[in-house]
Order: sequence, then C-alpha cells, then structure tokens
Amino acid sequence: MAETIASRPVQMPPATDLYNIDHLLSEEERMVRDTVRKFVQERVLPIIGDHFEAGTFPRELIPEIAELGLLGMHLEGYGCAGLSAVCYGLACQELEAGDSGLRSFVSVQGSLAMFPIWKFGSEEQKQRWLPKMARGEIIGCFGLTEPDSGSDPGSMQTRARRDGDSYILNGTKMWITNGSIADLAVVWAKTEDGIRGFLVERGTPGFSASNIHQKLSLRASVTSELHFADCRVPAENMLPNIKGLRGPLSCLDEARYGIAWGANGAARACFETALEYAKTRVQFGKPIASFQLVQQKLAIMATELVKGQLLALQLGRLKDEGLLHPVQISVAKRNNVREALKTAREARAVLGANGITLEYPISRHSNNLESVFTYEGTDDVHTLVIGQAITGINAFA
Repeated sequence: MAETIASRPVQMPPATDLYNIDHLLSEEERMVRDTVRKFVQERVLPIIGDHFEAGTFPRELIPEIAELGLLGMHLEGYGCAGLSAVCYGLACQELEAGDSGLRSFVSVQGSLAMFPIWKFGSEEQKQRWLPKMARGEIIGCFGLTEPDSGSDPGSMQTRARRDGDSYILNGTKMWITNGSIADLAVVWAKTEDGIRGFLVERGTPGFSASNIHQKLSLRASVTSELHFADCRVPAENMLPNIKGLRGPLSCLDEARYGIAWGANGAARACFETALEYAKTRVQFGKPIASFQLVQQKLAIMATELVKGQLLALQLGRLKDEGLLHPVQISVAKRNNVREALKTAREARAVLGANGITLEYPISRHSNNLESVFTYEGTDDVHTLVIGQAITGINAFA
C-alpha cells in the first residue's frame, strides 16, 4: 500500500519553532531573515555588550545596515528596497535578537522618519531626503513626545507660528531615539491650522539636542531631548499632505508593527540562552534541564514564543493584503512585549546569578524590554485601545 501523508514520520521541530512557522514563510522571507540573522551573529553580538555597558550606540554599523537595505526597506521607490511587511517584520525580529537599541534605530529611521516623508511629503521633499536616508547618509528622528505629553500627544505644547515664508518653532521634545545624531528631525507642532509636521535640519539656528544620560535601559541607543527656541523653519519644510494627529499616529502604527515582531527576537534570544544553559549546567549530579520546575519554565517560554510569532506573522499578512486595522497592532504589540518581558525574567531565573551579567544577553534584553513595554504606546494605553474596540466604549475620557 502506498505510503499516506498521515503515516510518514514527522521530524521534531526545533525548540524555537515548535509550530514550523518557517514552513509558512516564502523563500524571499526566509532569505531576508537569515541574512539579517547572520549579520547580527557576526557583527552585532560580539560588540553589543560592550556598547550597552558603555552606554554607546554602535554607529560603525550604520553603513552595513544601509548596505543590507534595511533602512526604509518596506517603502517603495526613492532608493528603498520595497520589500513586504513580513520581510520588514522578520528583519526587526532578528535585529532585536541582537539588541532593542539596534531595532529601534532601524525602526525610527524607516517607520518614524522616512515613512512620514514618503507618505505625507511633497515630491521635492521625497527626492531630497529619502534616497540619502535609505543609504544611511542622513539619519532621522521623530519628535512627538514631550516632557508633559506622552500618552496624550494632543496636549503637546510645542508651537509653530507662521512668519512670512517661515514658521517659528518653540518647545521641547523628549525621549527621542537618534535625536543627537540625527541630521533631520520630523517634528510635530501645533499651528493655527492644527497639528503639522516639520522637517528640521541639524544646524538650524534655535534647534539643539541633548542626550539623556543615566539610563538603565536601551543603553546601546541614543536617547535625546530636542529643544526649539525661536527656531525658524522654511514653510517649504512643512509636510504638505497631512494635518492633525492622524499623521504622527499613523507613523507610530508603523513603528508598533515592527515592535510586535522585534519583541519576539528578544524573547527568542533569552529562551535560547536559558535552554542551552539548562542543558549544560550541572547541579546535584545532573543537568538542571532534567528538573521539573526548569522544564516548566522552558515549556512556558517556548509556548509563548510560538504564540507571539504566529501573532506577528498574521499581522504581517494582513498588512501586506491591506487589511490591517490599528487595533490589531495594539493586540500584537501588547501581547508580544508583555510575554517577551516575562520570558526574559523566567530565563534569568534559570541562569541564577549568572543571568545578571553581560556575559549572557538576558538582563540586557530584560532591561531593554522595560522601555519597549512603555514606548510607542504604553501597555495600559494599548489595553484601553483593545477595550474600546471590543466594547465600543471609550475609557480614555
């Protein structure tokens, strides 16, 4: 009798892909994932612990990141790779397996700085900025959050006043990734015509940036304040095709999408570390992986990783088909960051005291994920977004 599909022996899938999600990816998607993974393993992991400890961003990697086509990779034209949303997500996943700071750099450049120019800019603005940003020759940042305006961006105090053929900006933006190394800031400010976006170049009189120090999270990332004191910006530097909060919020959706994938990378790195450690660490005469409580921890981590990967993949498929709703991004961002943070804590417990050192990546990822848990919409805010979607009742006000 001919062999049936049901009777064929099925090989045990790898611990980090218990649901054979690799089988659901196209050849191109696997190629992108594997290329970025190789880059992270060879170029990022050997140096990222030292950068985290020193509180420095590995700027020497920017040309290589650009050469891989990762900057604005999900945008079409203007020197951008034009790859799918799933490819972009997989790249974010692999970058964050290296460090959240690295994924943040790529996310801010592509989703928060390049995307608003690509989506809302004039043709002249696109031609001027996007090709150089895709090549990593110009670094961008995104100025929305303020010292007293985080989850409520509509209460921003930054103002832009029209003065002839210019706008005069005054205000402060805070927690800005890439801020002090950026050549171009996409800044959102209130005008008489509502909230508008402005492209502010480094060196513009009245514009300065200062780094935020003493961080215990995202240490291998540049985090800054942006200051505007009677900063005169040409009116032609205003993004012409968007007005209101819909502009910056749509950019944040792009970034949150990448976070939903990226958190899985951090979780996987922690799980892989804990699994390998458990199989080689001997206590009471046998590997600790043989103990029931350790196996329970590993089983929970593996299960949550599968769930997060499936959430992210379906999110990407919906985005590529033009069917994505923002609430679906909130579901994935909230769940995947939450579970990645839990995974990091469980993995640290498996390693015991060794888990707190930079010899292993777990505490570095755990500290980073404390920021990821909060930025691009706090866990509480995404909870209320989901709550409003399923009840029809707005609990924000």
